[in-house]
Amino acid sequence: MKIQLWSIGKQHEQYVSAGIDDFTKRIGNYFPISWNIFPAPKNAGVMTEQNLKKKEAHSILKSLQDNDYLVVLDERGKSLDSKKLAYFLQSRANESAQRVIFLIGGAYGSDPSILRRANFTWSLSALTFPHQLVRLILSEQV
Repeated sequence: MKIQLWSIGKQHEQYVSAGIDDFTKRIGNYFPISWNIFPAPKNAGVMTEQNLKKKEAHSILKSLQDNDYLVVLDERGKSLDSKKLAYFLQSRANESAQRVIFLIGGAYGSDPSILRRANFTWSLSALTFPHQLVRLILSEQV
């Protein structure tokens, strides 16, 4: 099973990069892992929230394979403690999932088309975090 961590936006900021790199390296001891950072669409600043989410969704959906297990991070998702997350990952490995993809959506969240495609929707917390910090938390928890 391969784990991929996907995010929309800029590359990792310096203040979180070392931590993300360290945690990603640790995960690599158990599963092949990689990051895929999708740049924000051109002219994102002048797009409506709905159009921006649709444009982001288009990039994500065309990059997914049919058999990918997609986990979308969303505030309305299900909470998992660390033990349940470990069980969740082991279950995907036992099911012979080829790729498990964890997606951090854009600034306004994920388009409904992404949420419909998701195999699981996960909430890290009821709190709101900056995207860069979510990357660090995600890599540490996985």
